[in-house]
Amino acid sequence: MAVNLAQARGSQGRKRGARGDFKRAFSGLRRGETIAGYLFLAPNFIGFVIFLLFPILFAFYIMLTDWSLAKPPAFIGLKNFDTMVNDRIFWKSLGNSFYYTFVAVPTGIFIAFWLALALNRKMRGIIFFRTVYFLPQITLTVAAATIWRWIYQPEIGMINHILDMFGIDGPKWIHDTKWAMPSVIIMSNWQGIGFAMLILLAGLQGIPEEYYEAASIDGASGWQRMRYVTLPMLSPAIFFVVVTSLIGAFQAFDQFFVLTQGGPADATTPLTLYIFNNAFKFFKMGYGAALAAVLFVIILIITIAQWHLARRWVIGFDEDE
Repeated sequence: MAVNLAQARGSQGRKRGARGDFKRAFSGLRRGETIAGYLFLAPNFIGFVIFLLFPILFAFYIMLTDWSLAKPPAFIGLKNFDTMVNDRIFWKSLGNSFYYTFVAVPTGIFIAFWLALALNRKMRGIIFFRTVYFLPQITLTVAAATIWRWIYQPEIGMINHILDMFGIDGPKWIHDTKWAMPSVIIMSNWQGIGFAMLILLAGLQGIPEEYYEAASIDGASGWQRMRYVTLPMLSPAIFFVVVTSLIGAFQAFDQFFVLTQGGPADATTPLTLYIFNNAFKFFKMGYGAALAAVLFVIILIITIAQWHLARRWVIGFDEDE
């Protein structure tokens, strides 16, 4: 009996030893996988710190300073923001940014929606038409703006030449304070509408045909099918397009810089261009960083508001329900 007890204890000891060896081996394996994972993440993390985190933190520092690049930054606290309150061009550029954003984005999404509906059908050559409408999206904004600058020329531009053929005296477009911003909006929507159209087209193709068949059996008209089937099912895609388009519109820069340089009379100077002018033209780096902080806060507030509204618009319920 004593022998059996000793054998049992020995067997248990060997099992515990085997379990311990397995745990140590497994722990070593997990440790090796963890180290390998961190090594794979290291390049991206280093790039994030160097090219994103550090510039953001440095921007928050220099917006509290007076720095012209010719001398070391001098801490001035919130004086840049105090200057901003009394800066007429700042308020004009802020108004231009809102004007451009809340005219260009709804107009572009509206046109993109109807284009997506028109291209969401089976017909010969449909891929060609989809490609044609998307091509401007992959064109460099600088190149597109340069071409449109020629098109908008009052004397030799293509648009005014066509209008002159019908006896219409065309406007001066980008050289007129009333027409300059609409001209930039037309050019921007021409170039950027393909992205919104593609997203909405993908959303349309994801709607099951059974829903339309059921609506038709119930006697729904074409407008009713669009209102009660297409739009609700397409709301996530519309929401995505609205969010990305608003952010992109507030950050628009290239088309303004190439087409109008902010003129005439600051009629097309958005906040992004005013930030660039102060930082890299007038060398007011601190003031430029303060302007950039204002732009960041505006985009953040609008994005948060959109995500809050999406609880009811896209998901279909509110947080309080």
